Amino acid sequence: MEPRWLDDAEMVTWLRLIGLAEVLPARLDAQSRRDAGLTHFEYQVLAMLSEAPERTLRMSWLARRTNATLPRLSHVVKRLEDRGLVARTRSATDARATDAVLTDDGWTTIRSAAPGHVAFVRERILDQLTPEQVDQLGEIAGSLLSSLDPEGDITMRAEDARP
Repeated sequence: MEPRWLDDAEMVTWLRLIGLAEVLPARLDAQSRRDAGLTHFEYQVLAMLSEAPERTLRMSWLARRTNATLPRLSHVVKRLEDRGLVARTRSATDARATDAVLTDDGWTTIRSAAPGHVAFVRERILDQLTPEQVDQLGEIAGSLLSSLDPEGDITMRAEDARP
């Protein structure tokens, strides 16, 4: 069967999407390193913990939500632990599981880092779009995530991951 090749308009859209997927993570990382001394991945881990009940999440959930392997997440959490921003504890409800807990220093760090992150997101992304385009982008991203992440790991809610 012959592939359904992309037409010219589809090719332009695809190349723009790929360009965005390539450049956005690098720009987010540069902003986070410059303004907060954190990688963007470290920022994401701290942000997710900051929004969780009791600032605590199961490591396995955090790995799925950040689209990271458990070994990669463990390595990053170890670095954050060494800086006093996160602590790991044995789960109170499952002795086989480990929870990540945002420390008071971690809370202070993420609260300090968040304004720069939000300013970047507003300036470089949201303010470039009309309100209607923001809504459309949300719908488009939701449709694509449903196809690429049918289990919903990326879009899980923190309250669904209570330890």
